Amino acid sequence: MTRTLAVRIEVLTILLFACVPLFLHLPYRVNIFLSWEGAYRMSQGQLPFRDFGLPLGGMYWVIPAVFFKIFGPAMITLVKAQVLINILAGLSFRSILRSLAVDRGIRFVSVLLFCVSYSFFNFWPWYNHSVIVYELVSLAFLFRYFRTDDTGDGGRYRLGWLAGAAFFTCCSFLTKQDGGGLAFMVACWVLLVDGFLQRKWLPLLVYAASFFILLALIVLPFASHGFGYWFNHGQPPHSSRVSLFDILDELFSASAWIKFYFFLLTVLIVARWRSRAALQVDRAQVLLVALTLGILGEAAVLQVTSYTPPDNNIFFHSFAFACVFSLVAPLLSIRPERPLMVLLLSLGVLFWWSGAWWNYTQRIVAKFLPQKTIGTVSPTGENVVNKDTYRINLDTTKEIPMDQWVECGLPAFRKITMPAPTAAGIHRLLDMDLIRSYRQGRQPGDPPGDLRVLNMCELTPLAAEIPFRLERNSQLPLWYHLGVGMFNRQADTFETRIRQHYYDLVLFEYVPTLNNFYPFRVRDSLRLNYSQVDSFPAPRRGVETQGIIEVFVKPRG
Repeated sequence: MTRTLAVRIEVLTILLFACVPLFLHLPYRVNIFLSWEGAYRMSQGQLPFRDFGLPLGGMYWVIPAVFFKIFGPAMITLVKAQVLINILAGLSFRSILRSLAVDRGIRFVSVLLFCVSYSFFNFWPWYNHSVIVYELVSLAFLFRYFRTDDTGDGGRYRLGWLAGAAFFTCCSFLTKQDGGGLAFMVACWVLLVDGFLQRKWLPLLVYAASFFILLALIVLPFASHGFGYWFNHGQPPHSSRVSLFDILDELFSASAWIKFYFFLLTVLIVARWRSRAALQVDRAQVLLVALTLGILGEAAVLQVTSYTPPDNNIFFHSFAFACVFSLVAPLLSIRPERPLMVLLLSLGVLFWWSGAWWNYTQRIVAKFLPQKTIGTVSPTGENVVNKDTYRINLDTTKEIPMDQWVECGLPAFRKITMPAPTAAGIHRLLDMDLIRSYRQGRQPGDPPGDLRVLNMCELTPLAAEIPFRLERNSQLPLWYHLGVGMFNRQADTFETRIRQHYYDLVLFEYVPTLNNFYPFRVRDSLRLNYSQVDSFPAPRRGVETQGIIEVFVKPRG
Protein backbone atom coordinates (compact mmCIF):
# COMPACT_ATOMS: atom_id res chain seq x y z
CA MET A 1 0.00 0.00 0.00
CA THR A 2 1.61 3.30 -1.11
CA ARG A 3 1.76 6.24 1.26
CA THR A 4 -0.61 8.42 -0.80
CA LEU A 5 -3.14 5.63 -1.22
CA ALA A 6 -2.99 4.84 2.49
CA VAL A 7 -3.70 8.46 3.42
CA ARG A 8 -6.64 8.69 1.02
CA ILE A 9 -8.21 5.43 2.18
CA GLU A 10 -7.79 6.29 5.86
CA VAL A 11 -9.36 9.74 5.48
CA LEU A 12 -12.15 8.37 3.27
CA THR A 13 -12.90 5.65 5.83
CA ILE A 14 -13.18 8.26 8.59
CA LEU A 15 -15.47 10.45 6.47
CA LEU A 16 -17.73 7.61 5.34
CA PHE A 17 -18.34 6.22 8.81
CA ALA A 18 -18.91 9.73 10.20
CA CYS A 19 -21.46 10.69 7.53
CA VAL A 20 -23.72 7.60 7.76
CA PRO A 21 -26.18 9.24 10.23
CA LEU A 22 -26.92 12.04 7.75
CA PHE A 23 -28.74 9.56 5.51
CA LEU A 24 -30.95 8.05 8.20
CA HIS A 25 -34.18 8.90 9.95
CA LEU A 26 -33.24 8.49 13.59
CA PRO A 27 -35.38 7.65 16.62
CA TYR A 28 -35.54 10.19 19.41
CA ARG A 29 -32.45 9.60 21.53
CA VAL A 30 -33.00 9.14 25.25
CA ASN A 31 -31.52 11.97 27.33
CA ILE A 32 -30.61 14.03 24.25
CA PHE A 33 -32.56 16.91 25.80
CA LEU A 34 -29.36 17.98 27.55
CA SER A 35 -27.38 18.30 24.31
CA TRP A 36 -30.14 20.28 22.62
CA GLU A 37 -30.88 22.78 25.38
CA GLY A 38 -27.23 23.51 26.23
CA ALA A 39 -26.43 24.10 22.56
CA TYR A 40 -29.56 26.20 22.11
CA ARG A 41 -28.81 28.38 25.11
CA MET A 42 -25.21 28.97 24.06
CA SER A 43 -26.28 29.71 20.48
CA GLN A 44 -28.53 32.41 21.99
CA GLY A 45 -25.58 33.99 23.80
CA GLN A 46 -25.98 32.35 27.21
CA LEU A 47 -22.96 31.01 29.07
CA PRO A 48 -22.67 28.13 31.56
CA PHE A 49 -22.50 29.09 35.24
CA ARG A 50 -23.46 32.70 34.44
CA ASP A 51 -26.86 31.96 32.89
CA PHE A 52 -27.50 28.38 33.98
CA GLY A 53 -25.89 25.89 36.32
CA LEU A 54 -24.69 22.37 35.66
CA PRO A 55 -22.12 19.89 37.03
CA LEU A 56 -20.26 19.79 33.72
CA GLY A 57 -18.21 22.20 31.64
CA GLY A 58 -19.46 24.27 28.75
CA MET A 59 -17.08 22.82 26.16
CA TYR A 60 -19.58 20.00 25.66
CA TRP A 61 -21.88 22.39 23.76
CA VAL A 62 -19.44 24.59 21.83
CA ILE A 63 -19.49 22.67 18.54
CA PRO A 64 -23.27 21.97 18.61
CA ALA A 65 -23.92 25.64 19.46
CA VAL A 66 -21.92 26.79 16.43
CA PHE A 67 -23.91 24.37 14.26
CA PHE A 68 -27.17 25.74 15.70
CA LYS A 69 -26.09 29.22 14.61
CA ILE A 70 -25.36 27.94 11.10
CA PHE A 71 -28.12 25.36 10.49
CA GLY A 72 -30.78 26.30 13.04
CA PRO A 73 -31.84 24.72 16.38
CA ALA A 74 -33.25 21.43 15.08
CA MET A 75 -32.57 17.97 16.48
CA ILE A 76 -30.98 16.92 13.19
CA THR A 77 -28.46 19.73 13.62
CA LEU A 78 -27.06 17.85 16.61
CA VAL A 79 -26.44 14.90 14.29
CA LYS A 80 -24.61 17.18 11.86
CA ALA A 81 -22.46 18.48 14.70
CA GLN A 82 -21.65 14.91 15.73
CA VAL A 83 -20.48 14.17 12.19
CA LEU A 84 -17.80 16.83 12.61
CA ILE A 85 -16.96 15.54 16.10
CA ASN A 86 -16.50 12.01 14.76
CA ILE A 87 -14.32 13.28 11.92
CA LEU A 88 -12.13 15.16 14.40
CA ALA A 89 -11.88 12.02 16.54
CA GLY A 90 -10.84 9.83 13.63
CA LEU A 91 -8.32 12.31 12.23
CA SER A 92 -6.81 12.84 15.69
CA PHE A 93 -6.44 9.10 16.27
CA ARG A 94 -4.82 8.73 12.85
CA SER A 95 -2.48 11.65 13.57
CA ILE A 96 -1.35 10.01 16.83
CA LEU A 97 -0.45 6.77 15.04
CA ARG A 98 1.27 8.66 12.23
CA SER A 99 3.38 10.63 14.71
CA LEU A 100 4.39 7.32 16.31
CA ALA A 101 5.47 5.93 12.92
CA VAL A 102 3.00 3.03 13.10
CA ASP A 103 3.20 0.87 9.97
CA ARG A 104 0.77 2.06 7.27
CA GLY A 105 -1.06 -1.27 7.12
CA ILE A 106 -1.53 -1.47 10.88
CA ARG A 107 -2.48 2.20 10.97
CA PHE A 108 -5.25 1.77 8.40
CA VAL A 109 -6.74 -1.27 10.13
CA SER A 110 -6.51 0.52 13.49
CA VAL A 111 -8.36 3.50 12.02
CA LEU A 112 -11.00 1.12 10.66
CA LEU A 113 -11.33 -0.48 14.09
CA PHE A 114 -11.61 2.96 15.73
CA CYS A 115 -14.41 3.96 13.36
CA VAL A 116 -16.32 0.68 13.69
CA SER A 117 -15.94 0.16 17.42
CA TYR A 118 -16.16 3.73 18.72
CA SER A 119 -17.13 6.56 16.39
CA PHE A 120 -19.86 4.69 14.53
CA PHE A 121 -21.88 4.21 17.70
CA ASN A 122 -22.07 7.94 18.39
CA PHE A 123 -24.73 9.62 16.26
CA TRP A 124 -25.47 12.35 18.83
CA PRO A 125 -23.25 14.71 20.84
CA TRP A 126 -22.84 13.40 24.37
CA TYR A 127 -20.46 14.54 27.09
CA ASN A 128 -18.98 11.09 27.77
CA HIS A 129 -17.91 10.98 24.12
CA SER A 130 -16.95 14.63 23.60
CA VAL A 131 -14.59 14.53 26.57
CA ILE A 132 -12.61 11.74 24.89
CA VAL A 133 -12.60 13.53 21.52
CA TYR A 134 -10.99 16.60 23.08
CA GLU A 135 -8.48 14.27 24.71
CA LEU A 136 -7.67 12.70 21.35
CA VAL A 137 -7.09 16.14 19.84
CA SER A 138 -4.80 17.03 22.73
CA LEU A 139 -2.86 13.78 22.29
CA ALA A 140 -2.55 14.50 18.55
CA PHE A 141 -0.89 17.81 19.45
CA LEU A 142 1.31 16.13 22.05
CA PHE A 143 2.62 13.49 19.68
CA ARG A 144 3.02 16.07 16.94
CA TYR A 145 5.49 17.68 19.32
CA PHE A 146 7.35 14.37 19.64
CA ARG A 147 7.46 14.12 15.85
CA THR A 148 9.01 17.58 15.47
CA ASP A 149 11.42 16.71 18.27
CA ASP A 150 12.57 13.61 16.35
CA THR A 151 12.94 15.37 13.01
CA GLY A 152 14.19 18.69 14.28
CA ASP A 153 11.43 20.55 12.41
CA GLY A 154 9.59 23.47 13.95
CA GLY A 155 12.52 25.17 15.62
CA ARG A 156 11.77 27.16 18.74
CA TYR A 157 8.03 27.14 18.01
CA ARG A 158 7.70 23.40 18.46
CA LEU A 159 6.89 23.90 22.14
CA GLY A 160 3.67 25.43 20.84
CA TRP A 161 2.47 21.89 20.16
CA LEU A 162 2.71 21.30 23.92
CA ALA A 163 0.69 24.43 24.62
CA GLY A 164 -1.91 23.26 22.09
CA ALA A 165 -2.03 19.89 23.80
CA ALA A 166 -2.56 21.64 27.14
CA PHE A 167 -5.37 23.79 25.70
CA PHE A 168 -7.34 20.82 24.39
CA THR A 169 -6.76 18.97 27.65
CA CYS A 170 -8.43 21.97 29.32
CA CYS A 171 -11.30 21.58 26.83
CA SER A 172 -11.55 17.94 27.83
CA PHE A 173 -11.55 18.77 31.55
CA LEU A 174 -14.16 21.50 31.00
CA THR A 175 -16.37 18.97 29.25
CA LYS A 176 -16.29 16.39 32.04
CA GLN A 177 -14.06 16.20 35.05
CA ASP A 178 -13.14 12.53 35.24
CA GLY A 179 -12.26 12.09 31.56
CA GLY A 180 -10.45 15.43 31.42
CA GLY A 181 -8.49 14.72 34.58
CA LEU A 182 -7.48 11.32 33.25
CA ALA A 183 -6.50 12.93 29.92
CA PHE A 184 -4.11 15.19 31.83
CA MET A 185 -2.67 12.23 33.73
CA VAL A 186 -2.18 10.17 30.54
CA ALA A 187 -0.32 13.04 28.86
CA CYS A 188 1.85 13.58 31.93
CA TRP A 189 2.60 9.85 32.07
CA VAL A 190 3.74 9.82 28.43
CA LEU A 191 5.90 12.91 28.98
CA LEU A 192 7.34 11.32 32.12
CA VAL A 193 8.33 8.19 30.17
CA ASP A 194 9.88 10.30 27.44
CA GLY A 195 11.71 12.35 30.06
CA PHE A 196 13.16 9.15 31.47
CA LEU A 197 14.34 8.11 27.99
CA GLN A 198 15.71 11.48 26.89
CA ARG A 199 16.75 12.97 30.22
CA LYS A 200 14.68 16.06 29.34
CA TRP A 201 12.06 17.31 31.76
CA LEU A 202 11.27 20.72 30.25
CA PRO A 203 8.44 19.38 28.01
CA LEU A 204 6.60 17.97 31.03
CA LEU A 205 6.95 21.28 32.87
CA VAL A 206 5.82 23.29 29.85
CA TYR A 207 2.76 21.10 29.33
CA ALA A 208 1.71 21.06 33.00
CA ALA A 209 2.30 24.80 33.45
CA SER A 210 0.37 25.58 30.24
CA PHE A 211 -2.52 23.43 31.40
CA PHE A 212 -2.91 25.12 34.78
CA ILE A 213 -2.41 28.63 33.40
CA LEU A 214 -4.96 28.13 30.63
CA LEU A 215 -7.42 26.47 33.01
CA ALA A 216 -7.15 29.40 35.41
CA LEU A 217 -7.66 31.94 32.62
CA ILE A 218 -10.81 30.13 31.49
CA VAL A 219 -12.30 29.44 34.93
CA LEU A 220 -11.58 32.69 36.80
CA PRO A 221 -14.20 34.77 34.92
CA PHE A 222 -16.85 32.30 36.12
CA ALA A 223 -15.65 32.08 39.72
CA SER A 224 -18.16 34.70 40.85
CA HIS A 225 -21.05 32.82 39.21
CA GLY A 226 -20.99 29.73 41.41
CA PHE A 227 -18.47 27.70 39.42
CA GLY A 228 -17.23 26.00 42.61
CA TYR A 229 -20.78 25.09 43.61
CA TRP A 230 -21.75 23.62 40.26
CA PHE A 231 -18.60 22.03 38.88
CA ASN A 232 -18.50 18.65 40.57
CA HIS A 233 -15.18 17.62 42.09
CA GLY A 234 -16.77 15.63 44.90
CA GLN A 235 -17.59 18.48 47.26
CA PRO A 236 -21.02 18.82 48.93
CA PRO A 237 -23.77 18.84 47.78
CA HIS A 238 -22.19 16.58 45.13
CA SER A 239 -21.26 13.01 45.93
CA SER A 240 -17.97 11.67 44.64
CA ARG A 241 -18.02 8.79 42.16
CA VAL A 242 -14.35 8.02 42.70
CA SER A 243 -13.97 4.90 44.80
CA LEU A 244 -10.76 2.89 44.77
CA PHE A 245 -12.66 -0.19 45.90
CA ASP A 246 -15.20 0.15 43.07
CA ILE A 247 -12.41 0.57 40.51
CA LEU A 248 -10.56 -2.51 41.77
CA ASP A 249 -13.78 -4.49 42.09
CA GLU A 250 -14.75 -3.76 38.47
CA LEU A 251 -11.22 -4.48 37.25
CA PHE A 252 -10.84 -7.84 38.98
CA SER A 253 -14.43 -9.06 38.69
CA ALA A 254 -14.89 -8.08 35.02
CA SER A 255 -12.85 -5.99 32.51
CA ALA A 256 -11.70 -9.09 30.61
CA TRP A 257 -10.43 -7.18 27.57
CA ILE A 258 -8.49 -4.61 29.60
CA LYS A 259 -6.77 -7.33 31.62
CA PHE A 260 -6.03 -9.33 28.49
CA TYR A 261 -4.34 -6.37 26.83
CA PHE A 262 -2.32 -5.62 29.97
CA PHE A 263 -1.16 -9.23 30.09
CA LEU A 264 -0.32 -9.38 26.38
CA LEU A 265 1.60 -6.11 26.45
CA THR A 266 3.58 -7.25 29.48
CA VAL A 267 4.70 -10.37 27.61
CA LEU A 268 5.58 -8.37 24.49
CA ILE A 269 7.50 -5.75 26.44
CA VAL A 270 9.66 -8.42 28.08
CA ALA A 271 10.23 -10.08 24.70
CA ARG A 272 11.07 -6.81 22.94
CA TRP A 273 13.28 -4.83 25.35
CA ARG A 274 15.88 -6.02 27.81
CA SER A 275 17.84 -2.82 28.57
CA ARG A 276 17.42 0.93 28.82
CA ALA A 277 19.66 1.39 25.78
CA ALA A 278 17.23 -0.70 23.72
CA LEU A 279 14.37 1.49 24.94
CA GLN A 280 16.15 4.69 23.91
CA VAL A 281 16.82 3.40 20.42
CA ASP A 282 13.16 2.43 19.98
CA ARG A 283 11.64 5.67 21.26
CA ALA A 284 8.50 5.72 19.09
CA GLN A 285 7.53 2.16 20.04
CA VAL A 286 8.15 2.85 23.71
CA LEU A 287 5.92 5.93 23.58
CA LEU A 288 3.21 3.89 21.82
CA VAL A 289 3.37 1.30 24.61
CA ALA A 290 3.33 4.02 27.28
CA LEU A 291 0.31 5.67 25.66
CA THR A 292 -1.55 2.37 25.37
CA LEU A 293 -0.91 1.47 28.99
CA GLY A 294 -2.16 4.92 30.00
CA ILE A 295 -5.29 4.52 27.87
CA LEU A 296 -5.98 1.10 29.40
CA GLY A 297 -5.63 2.58 32.87
CA GLU A 298 -7.98 5.40 31.91
CA ALA A 299 -10.53 2.92 30.57
CA ALA A 300 -10.39 0.95 33.83
CA VAL A 301 -11.30 4.08 35.79
CA LEU A 302 -13.85 5.53 33.36
CA GLN A 303 -15.99 2.39 33.43
CA VAL A 304 -16.65 3.17 37.11
CA THR A 305 -16.83 6.97 37.18
CA SER A 306 -18.73 7.22 33.86
CA TYR A 307 -20.78 4.05 34.07
CA THR A 308 -23.43 5.01 31.53
CA PRO A 309 -23.48 4.18 28.70
CA PRO A 310 -21.56 1.00 29.50
CA ASP A 311 -19.44 1.15 26.32
CA ASN A 312 -18.16 4.72 26.62
CA ASN A 313 -14.58 3.52 27.29
CA ILE A 314 -14.17 1.16 24.33
CA PHE A 315 -11.78 3.49 22.52
CA PHE A 316 -9.04 1.51 24.28
CA HIS A 317 -9.45 -1.35 21.77
CA SER A 318 -8.06 0.73 18.90
CA PHE A 319 -4.96 1.82 20.81
CA ALA A 320 -4.33 -1.71 22.07
CA PHE A 321 -4.75 -3.21 18.60
CA ALA A 322 -2.25 -0.76 17.06
CA CYS A 323 0.24 -1.33 19.86
CA VAL A 324 -0.01 -5.13 19.96
CA PHE A 325 0.35 -5.58 16.20
CA SER A 326 3.19 -3.06 16.05
CA LEU A 327 5.08 -5.19 18.60
CA VAL A 328 4.10 -8.55 17.16
CA ALA A 329 4.84 -7.86 13.48
CA PRO A 330 8.68 -7.67 13.83
CA LEU A 331 8.75 -10.74 16.06
CA LEU A 332 6.85 -12.82 13.47
CA SER A 333 8.43 -11.20 10.39
CA ILE A 334 5.00 -10.04 9.22
CA ARG A 335 4.72 -7.27 6.64
CA PRO A 336 1.41 -5.60 7.59
CA GLU A 337 1.61 -3.05 4.76
CA ARG A 338 1.09 -5.72 2.10
CA PRO A 339 -2.40 -5.46 0.54
CA LEU A 340 -3.31 -9.08 1.30
CA MET A 341 -2.40 -8.66 4.97
CA VAL A 342 -4.30 -5.37 5.17
CA LEU A 343 -7.36 -7.07 3.65
CA LEU A 344 -7.10 -10.01 6.04
CA LEU A 345 -6.79 -7.80 9.10
CA SER A 346 -9.63 -5.55 7.92
CA LEU A 347 -11.97 -8.51 7.43
CA GLY A 348 -10.97 -9.80 10.84
CA VAL A 349 -11.82 -6.45 12.45
CA LEU A 350 -15.18 -6.26 10.67
CA PHE A 351 -16.00 -9.80 11.80
CA TRP A 352 -14.83 -9.02 15.35
CA TRP A 353 -17.09 -5.94 15.53
CA SER A 354 -19.93 -7.26 13.37
CA GLY A 355 -22.45 -6.07 15.95
CA ALA A 356 -21.83 -2.50 14.80
CA TRP A 357 -23.03 -3.09 11.24
CA TRP A 358 -25.16 -6.24 11.48
CA ASN A 359 -28.21 -4.30 12.67
CA TYR A 360 -28.18 -2.40 9.40
CA THR A 361 -27.79 -5.46 7.17
CA GLN A 362 -29.75 -8.21 8.91
CA ARG A 363 -33.03 -7.16 7.30
CA ILE A 364 -31.44 -7.59 3.88
CA VAL A 365 -29.90 -10.94 4.79
CA ALA A 366 -33.20 -12.14 6.25
CA LYS A 367 -34.77 -11.98 2.78
CA PHE A 368 -32.51 -14.77 1.57
CA LEU A 369 -32.49 -17.04 4.64
CA PRO A 370 -35.23 -19.10 6.27
CA GLN A 371 -37.14 -17.13 8.87
CA LYS A 372 -37.30 -18.26 12.47
CA THR A 373 -40.64 -19.23 13.95
CA ILE A 374 -42.37 -16.37 15.70
CA GLY A 375 -44.55 -17.15 18.68
CA THR A 376 -44.83 -20.10 21.03
CA VAL A 377 -47.10 -22.33 18.92
CA SER A 378 -46.15 -23.78 15.51
CA PRO A 379 -48.62 -24.16 12.60
CA THR A 380 -49.00 -27.84 13.59
CA GLY A 381 -49.99 -26.92 17.12
CA GLU A 382 -46.72 -27.95 18.78
CA ASN A 383 -45.23 -25.81 21.53
CA VAL A 384 -42.19 -23.87 20.22
CA VAL A 385 -39.23 -23.32 22.50
CA ASN A 386 -36.23 -21.40 21.19
CA LYS A 387 -33.96 -18.62 22.37
CA ASP A 388 -36.76 -16.08 21.83
CA THR A 389 -39.59 -18.04 23.49
CA TYR A 390 -38.04 -20.09 26.30
CA ARG A 391 -38.87 -17.35 28.82
CA ILE A 392 -42.37 -16.02 29.47
CA ASN A 393 -42.44 -12.26 29.90
CA LEU A 394 -44.80 -11.37 32.73
CA ASP A 395 -44.13 -7.64 32.48
CA THR A 396 -47.40 -5.93 31.67
CA THR A 397 -45.67 -2.71 30.62
CA LYS A 398 -46.02 -2.35 26.87
CA GLU A 399 -43.26 -0.66 24.92
CA ILE A 400 -44.38 1.04 21.71
CA PRO A 401 -42.71 -0.83 18.81
CA MET A 402 -40.25 1.13 16.70
CA ASP A 403 -42.32 0.56 13.56
CA GLN A 404 -45.04 2.68 15.19
CA TRP A 405 -42.69 5.63 15.70
CA VAL A 406 -43.40 8.61 13.45
CA GLU A 407 -42.20 12.12 12.69
CA CYS A 408 -44.29 14.80 14.37
CA GLY A 409 -43.98 17.24 11.45
CA LEU A 410 -42.41 20.13 13.37
CA PRO A 411 -39.19 21.76 12.10
CA ALA A 412 -37.25 21.28 15.34
CA PHE A 413 -37.93 17.52 15.18
CA ARG A 414 -37.33 17.03 11.44
CA LYS A 415 -36.03 13.55 10.48
CA ILE A 416 -36.48 12.38 14.08
CA THR A 417 -39.07 9.74 14.88
CA MET A 418 -40.90 9.24 18.16
CA PRO A 419 -43.82 7.14 19.41
CA ALA A 420 -47.04 8.11 17.67
CA PRO A 421 -48.77 8.92 21.00
CA THR A 422 -45.87 11.27 21.84
CA ALA A 423 -46.28 13.10 18.53
CA ALA A 424 -50.03 13.32 19.12
CA GLY A 425 -49.40 14.67 22.61
CA ILE A 426 -47.11 17.39 21.25
CA HIS A 427 -49.78 18.51 18.80
CA ARG A 428 -52.42 18.53 21.56
CA LEU A 429 -50.07 20.69 23.60
CA LEU A 430 -49.59 23.16 20.73
CA ASP A 431 -53.36 23.20 20.21
CA MET A 432 -54.11 24.18 23.81
CA ASP A 433 -55.90 27.53 24.13
CA LEU A 434 -53.00 28.87 26.19
CA ILE A 435 -50.41 28.02 23.53
CA ARG A 436 -52.57 28.74 20.49
CA SER A 437 -53.46 32.24 21.66
CA TYR A 438 -49.81 32.89 22.57
CA ARG A 439 -48.60 31.82 19.10
CA GLN A 440 -51.24 33.74 17.12
CA GLY A 441 -49.73 36.56 15.11
CA ARG A 442 -46.17 35.43 15.70
CA GLN A 443 -43.85 35.22 12.71
CA PRO A 444 -40.88 32.86 12.25
CA GLY A 445 -37.82 34.46 13.77
CA ASP A 446 -39.75 36.58 16.27
CA PRO A 447 -38.10 36.63 19.72
CA PRO A 448 -39.71 34.53 22.45
CA GLY A 449 -42.54 36.19 24.31
CA ASP A 450 -43.40 36.39 27.99
CA LEU A 451 -44.98 32.96 28.41
CA ARG A 452 -43.54 31.39 31.55
CA VAL A 453 -42.80 27.72 31.03
CA LEU A 454 -41.03 25.18 33.23
CA ASN A 455 -40.02 22.32 30.94
CA MET A 456 -38.95 19.39 33.10
CA CYS A 457 -39.15 16.86 30.30
CA GLU A 458 -37.07 15.56 27.40
CA LEU A 459 -38.84 17.62 24.76
CA THR A 460 -36.52 20.60 25.11
CA PRO A 461 -36.83 21.62 21.39
CA LEU A 462 -40.31 22.90 22.28
CA ALA A 463 -38.48 26.05 23.44
CA ALA A 464 -37.88 26.81 19.76
CA GLU A 465 -41.25 25.55 18.53
CA ILE A 466 -43.61 27.41 20.86
CA PRO A 467 -41.33 29.47 21.41
CA PHE A 468 -40.85 30.53 25.01
CA ARG A 469 -38.06 32.36 26.78
CA LEU A 470 -35.64 30.18 28.75
CA GLU A 471 -34.86 31.48 32.21
CA ARG A 472 -31.40 32.90 32.79
CA ASN A 473 -30.25 32.47 36.34
CA SER A 474 -26.97 31.08 37.64
CA GLN A 475 -28.86 29.21 40.35
CA LEU A 476 -31.23 27.41 37.98
CA PRO A 477 -30.06 24.08 36.56
CA LEU A 478 -29.89 23.01 32.96
CA TRP A 479 -30.28 19.40 34.08
CA TYR A 480 -32.97 18.35 36.56
CA HIS A 481 -31.56 15.06 37.90
CA LEU A 482 -31.72 15.57 41.66
CA GLY A 483 -28.32 14.91 43.22
CA VAL A 484 -26.52 15.08 39.86
CA GLY A 485 -27.57 18.17 37.91
CA MET A 486 -29.51 19.94 40.63
CA PHE A 487 -29.80 19.78 44.40
CA ASN A 488 -32.22 20.50 47.21
CA ARG A 489 -31.57 24.25 46.98
CA GLN A 490 -32.84 24.30 43.40
CA ALA A 491 -35.76 22.00 44.23
CA ASP A 492 -36.81 24.45 46.97
CA THR A 493 -36.74 27.30 44.45
CA PHE A 494 -38.95 25.44 42.00
CA GLU A 495 -41.41 24.43 44.69
CA THR A 496 -41.64 28.02 45.94
CA ARG A 497 -42.39 29.26 42.43
CA ILE A 498 -44.96 26.53 41.93
CA ARG A 499 -46.73 27.47 45.16
CA GLN A 500 -46.75 31.09 43.95
CA HIS A 501 -48.15 30.03 40.54
CA TYR A 502 -45.18 31.65 38.83
CA TYR A 503 -45.33 29.43 35.73
CA ASP A 504 -48.12 29.51 33.15
CA LEU A 505 -47.30 26.02 31.90
CA VAL A 506 -45.28 23.14 33.35
CA LEU A 507 -44.22 19.98 31.54
CA PHE A 508 -43.04 17.27 33.92
CA GLU A 509 -41.68 13.87 32.95
CA TYR A 510 -42.47 11.17 35.47
CA VAL A 511 -40.07 8.21 35.26
CA PRO A 512 -40.91 6.09 38.31
CA THR A 513 -38.04 3.59 37.85
CA LEU A 514 -35.26 6.21 37.77
CA ASN A 515 -33.99 7.73 41.01
CA ASN A 516 -35.31 11.31 40.82
CA PHE A 517 -34.28 11.74 37.20
CA TYR A 518 -36.87 14.47 37.42
CA PRO A 519 -37.45 15.30 41.10
CA PHE A 520 -40.40 13.48 42.57
CA ARG A 521 -40.81 16.20 45.20
CA VAL A 522 -41.39 18.82 42.48
CA ARG A 523 -44.07 16.60 40.95
CA ASP A 524 -45.75 16.32 44.35
CA SER A 525 -45.83 20.11 44.59
CA LEU A 526 -47.27 20.38 41.08
CA ARG A 527 -50.05 17.92 41.83
CA LEU A 528 -50.94 19.96 44.89
CA ASN A 529 -50.80 23.46 43.39
CA TYR A 530 -51.43 23.07 39.62
CA SER A 531 -54.04 21.41 37.43
CA GLN A 532 -53.00 18.49 35.24
CA VAL A 533 -54.69 18.77 31.85
CA ASP A 534 -52.98 16.07 29.77
CA SER A 535 -50.36 13.33 29.70
CA PHE A 536 -48.65 11.30 26.99
CA PRO A 537 -45.73 8.86 26.69
CA ALA A 538 -42.18 10.22 26.78
CA PRO A 539 -39.98 9.39 23.75
CA ARG A 540 -38.03 6.70 25.57
CA ARG A 541 -37.10 3.16 24.59
CA GLY A 542 -36.93 0.24 27.02
CA VAL A 543 -39.72 -0.93 29.29
CA GLU A 544 -37.52 -0.50 32.35
CA THR A 545 -37.34 3.31 32.04
CA GLN A 546 -40.65 4.28 30.46
CA GLY A 547 -41.80 7.79 31.31
CA ILE A 548 -44.96 9.86 31.08
CA ILE A 549 -44.98 13.58 30.23
CA GLU A 550 -47.60 15.35 32.32
CA VAL A 551 -48.98 18.77 31.34
CA PHE A 552 -49.84 21.19 34.13
CA VAL A 553 -51.36 24.69 34.03
CA LYS A 554 -51.85 27.05 36.92
CA PRO A 555 -55.39 27.18 38.28
CA ARG A 556 -57.66 29.97 37.10
CA GLY A 557 -58.48 32.84 39.36
